[in-house]
Amino acid sequence: MGMMKEFKEFAVKGNVIDLAVGVIIGAAFGKIVDSVVGDLIMPVVGAVFGKLDFSSLFVVLGQVPAGTAMTLDALKKAGVPVLAYGNFITVAVNFLILAFIIFLMIRQINKLKREAPPAAAPAPAVTPEDVLLLREIRDSLRKG
Repeated sequence: MGMMKEFKEFAVKGNVIDLAVGVIIGAAFGKIVDSVVGDLIMPVVGAVFGKLDFSSLFVVLGQVPAGTAMTLDALKKAGVPVLAYGNFITVAVNFLILAFIIFLMIRQINKLKREAPPAAAPAPAVTPEDVLLLREIRDSLRKG
């Protein structure tokens, strides 16, 4: 039972739960970025560069069997070595956008975490002169 208790303490710790939530949100956020790149950015970039479909950019590195269509999927299914640099361009753009968004988020979080400069400690209260005089009288009476 000791190991189960230890596991429960580990699993319920805030850091583990925060990490799990972060992974789940990160996966969903990755899908959003994939869609932004694939559905919004890459078509615009393709239109600027002559209506290219980046996913179909590849270089065949081997012999193509007879009757195989010259599409990336067909060549991969046929086992032909293919350098699919169009997919790499899409994934690289995906990464750059995701990294930039994460940078902006971390930057904002760091701004929120910055602590205000500590307030100056209040100056000690000045003891009134009459209290000082009374203390002197008291001390002199104790001595005498």
